[in-house]
Amino acid sequence: MNSPTAERLFAGYRFPAEVISQAVWLYFRFPLSLRMVEEMLAARGICVSHETVRQWALRFGQEFADRIRRRLPTPGDKWHLDEVAIKIAGVKHWLWRAVDQAGMVLDVPVQKRRDRRAAKRLLRKLLKRQCRAPRVMVTDKLPSYGAAKREVMPGVEHRRHKGLNNRAENSHQPTRRRERQMKRFKPPRQAQRFLSAHDQVNNLFHLRRDHLSASEYRAATARAFEMWADISGVAAAA
Repeated sequence: MNSPTAERLFAGYRFPAEVISQAVWLYFRFPLSLRMVEEMLAARGICVSHETVRQWALRFGQEFADRIRRRLPTPGDKWHLDEVAIKIAGVKHWLWRAVDQAGMVLDVPVQKRRDRRAAKRLLRKLLKRQCRAPRVMVTDKLPSYGAAKREVMPGVEHRRHKGLNNRAENSHQPTRRRERQMKRFKPPRQAQRFLSAHDQVNNLFHLRRDHLSASEYRAATARAFEMWADISGVAAAA
């Protein structure tokens, strides 16, 4: 039996909420193609096309991501910022990424430039979303960060050292895996929409297993799945 939220959210869909929720979770949580998700559902006796999975991801991915963002604890006060080049339709773009000290992704804007204006746009978006400035901002030695910080949040401590920024650099790895699986992103808007949902789903299941005992990890995993069931409107199993 589904919750009232699921009945409203999935009204008019032929497949039950559990199937749609599972398909969306598989697509955003793991480096799987649409056809791989189709095949995994088929193995469970659920016949659905990869195009239907794509439409479900478009319809529900960002909505689930927004719900996750509202439910997760407040991020830390130490922000790690980094940028990496990605090719979209043969044109170089820059994926700017901000994470906190625990590795939780704060934002992932895709921009055409790697300059002061692009860095300012990132910082302003972060301040608007987080509703507070960080205690410390850690970046590599790109001068654009320092110029943007002086204008947007001059009182924040700024540490510039490539070796200090492994947290943000490592956070690019899941995106790189998805980029390879998807044979590169297509239009910038599609890349932005996908990454906004992808990183929030990963935030929910970002459990840092190496810092937890086996029992703590199992409990954290159970809490993550309970929250996912609540966010996606699917009643948890009794």
